[in-house]
Amino acid sequence: MNLARLDLNLVVALRALLEERNVTRAGQRVGLSQPAMSAALARLRRHFDDDLLARVGGHYELTALGQVLLDRTSTAYDVLERLFSSQADFDPASENREFRLLASDYAVAVFGTELARVVHAEAPGIRLRFTQTPPTAVDDTATLLSATDGLLMPHGVISDFPATDLYDDRWVFVVARDHPGVEGGLTRRDLARLPWVTYQRTYDAPAVRQLGMLGIEPRVEISVDNFQLLPLMVAGTRRIALIQARLARMLAPIAAVRVVEPPYEAVPLREALWWHPVHTHDAAHIWLRETAARVGARLPRTDEE
Repeated sequence: MNLARLDLNLVVALRALLEERNVTRAGQRVGLSQPAMSAALARLRRHFDDDLLARVGGHYELTALGQVLLDRTSTAYDVLERLFSSQADFDPASENREFRLLASDYAVAVFGTELARVVHAEAPGIRLRFTQTPPTAVDDTATLLSATDGLLMPHGVISDFPATDLYDDRWVFVVARDHPGVEGGLTRRDLARLPWVTYQRTYDAPAVRQLGMLGIEPRVEISVDNFQLLPLMVAGTRRIALIQARLARMLAPIAAVRVVEPPYEAVPLREALWWHPVHTHDAAHIWLRETAARVGARLPRTDEE
């Protein structure tokens, strides 16, 4: 494939056509007349040797290839947009732009709120959009990172991408404040016999793998996709949950739970900001990463909270 022979404007047309599934609406969306958009569709059909849009009754439907291209085109468009918006210089006090960060609710609660306060004070024209990390983060990290400005995720889950460390945390357990039988702390036997509330995604994989290596098989009673729900599901029950210490201490007074140290030496947790190499030398992203690292370094240690 010779990219020099391709008209990259067709990416814009292709995305509009696949998402709108209507030539007229697609043209209006990108500022092209109906004849011009029809001509673009014809060129795309010749390139892919496929109709892409097939008329069914009074409307168009995507062909099998069109359906495949739908997500790929959106990703390609985002990559091109970010590529051509790269800057040699960046003045945070005067710039007006948005950064999109993928993060768990845990990372937003303990770090994102502090980052947002600093950005608000130092760069009033900068907007942050935090989006929940999708389940595909581990399976297709390159595609995910290419379409966003950064990913907040601890070490041990993904690798082979640039990252800057933000802060350290550790794993603890939460139990109901009046939980009977664990006044003196949890034992490994307790971990096997008591019901659990767990985070159902894979981003805490190192901590979960450690349990398996210790021969502990959690008896899962409740599974949620939000770390902040763990203490609420534990309160007033015999359940236990493994959670990050920073978040646990933040929510314990609200959820009527107490923090209990693990009956083993838990693997450490180091949160990092990951990015696609295409952003490495971009001035705006350098500022974002440096600001994030500065905010992370200012967070108190977990034994100081």
